[in-house]
Parts: sequence; structure tokens; C-alpha cells
Amino acid sequence: MRLVLVGPPGAGKGTQAEFIAAHLAVPKISTGDIFRANVSQGTPLGVEAKRYMDAGQLVPDEVTINMVRDRLAEPDASDGFLLDGFPRTVPQASALDKLLADLGTALDLVMELVVDDDEVIRRLSGRRTCRGCGKIWHVEFDPTSKENICDRCGSDLFQRDDDKAETIANRLVEYADKTAPLVDFYGAQGKLVGIDATGPVEDVTVRAIDALRSYGG
Repeated sequence: MRLVLVGPPGAGKGTQAEFIAAHLAVPKISTGDIFRANVSQGTPLGVEAKRYMDAGQLVPDEVTINMVRDRLAEPDASDGFLLDGFPRTVPQASALDKLLADLGTALDLVMELVVDDDEVIRRLSGRRTCRGCGKIWHVEFDPTSKENICDRCGSDLFQRDDDKAETIANRLVEYADKTAPLVDFYGAQGKLVGIDATGPVEDVTVRAIDALRSYGG
């Protein structure tokens, strides 16, 4: 099965991607992994991407799409894959459709993890990161025994800027502007299925796998 996972920040895409890919026995492919691999290996695309990244600029779609093309052409993706974090925009989705057509295949399904903004803010703003060991705790879902002290190493906890409510709200606005239109794009193709992403991780995974089974996955 060839699958794309979409959803707002805090929806649990990374966690669910691992479980779903394992269930389908296909590679989980994220743009972050692709970028790191190309940069660390010094590929021509990696060198070009690093030039933009070092300048604090966004990597152009053309470079990203060519990296995705190379990754999807690898043998382990021949029988299927799960894309996490790509596409992010409708132009990228159109480019992915063309890329797959050139490879003689197409997406089977796009799974949207559905969660409302208030829940996203609750999830992300409650995260606290240890200054010592880097472990991430949560004031509600995974609290430490002593407030703002890491149970693992005893160091102080802090709230990252990315986890502050105002930053999260800005990220949600950006998601609504750029990524949410993917829902309409894939819905029009008849490839979209929505999954309730609230509740325990295990429950969300069960819903996702149940949905996949109904599509033959």
C-alpha cells in the first residue's frame, strides 16, 4: 500500500506512522530522514539543500521532490511506503502525483489524523523538556514526581519556545493555510479517510488499522 499521513502539529503523526508502517510492512519515509541522509552522504541534492539551510532559507520544492523521487525509487519502497511530512502543500501533492505516475504507480490512500485546535494546544503546551538528558515529559499525560524536575536525571525542566501556546497557535494558522487544503485535494480524488486522533495512542492506532483493513491494507 502507498499511503500519505497528514494532520496538524500535535496530531501524533510520527507515533502513528511508526505503527502503521510496521503493520503494513512498508518503509516509513519522512522528509526529515531524507534530508539528513542526503546531507550526511554529501549527495548533489544534499549539498544543494544544505546551501539553503545554512542560509536560513526554505529548501525549494524542486530539491525536496527530487529527493523524494530518489527515495521512492529504492528497492524497499517498490511494494509500498508511508510518507510522513510530505506533501505539505497542494503544489507538492500535484508534483507527487506526477512523480508516482512517472514511476508507474499512484497513491492508494491518504489518512488524515483529525484533532481540534484546543486539543493540539493542550498536548503541545503541556510538554516540558529536561535540560540535562533531553527527555520530554508532559504536565498532564506524563508528569514528573517533583514539579519541573526530571525523574531520570534530576535536572530542571523547561518549556521550549515551540511548545508555547502562542507559537502553537501560529503553527496551526500556517497549517490551515498551507496543508489543510490537501484534505480537499485528496478528497476530490476519493483517496481520503479521516481518523479520530483523540484519546490514548493505542486507541488511535486501532482506528487507523481498522480503516486500513477496509481499504485492503
